[in-house]
Amino acid sequence: MADYFDWIKAAHVISLVCWFAAIFYLPRLFVYHAMSDDLVSQERFIVMERKLYRVIMTPSMIATWIFGLWMVGLGWEVYKTQGWLHVKILLVILLSAYHGACGFYRKKLVRDPHYKTHKFWRGFNEVPVYALVIIVILVVVKPF
Repeated sequence: MADYFDWIKAAHVISLVCWFAAIFYLPRLFVYHAMSDDLVSQERFIVMERKLYRVIMTPSMIATWIFGLWMVGLGWEVYKTQGWLHVKILLVILLSAYHGACGFYRKKLVRDPHYKTHKFWRGFNEVPVYALVIIVILVVVKPF
C-alpha cells in the first residue's frame, strides 16, 4: 500500500476519536437540558449543543468517512473480501443515522426542552457505546 497509508489511518483514528467524544457528550447535554427549568440554562444548552454538533461532531464525522473510505479505496483488493469490514461499515452507517437523530433531537429541544425526559436521554446516550465496542473488536480481532 501507499507510503502515506499510516498517515491516513492516523487521521481516521483522530477524527473517529473526536466524533465519538461529541457523540458521547451531546446526548449528555440533552440530559441536562431536559432537566433544566430556567430560561438562562436552557439558552446556554442550546448554544452548547449547536456548537458541539456543528463545529465538532459533524466535521469529525465527515473526516472519519473521508479517511475511512480513502483507506478502503487504497486497499480495496484486500478489503473487499474482509467480512469484518462490511459489518464495521454497516455500524458506521448506523452511527451516522444516530448522528442525524442527534441533530433532529437538538432542534426539537430548542422548541421544547422537555420534549423527552432525562431518563430517555440517558438511555439514548448508551447506544453509541455498544457500537464502539463492536467496532473496536472488529478492527482489532478481525473475527471473520
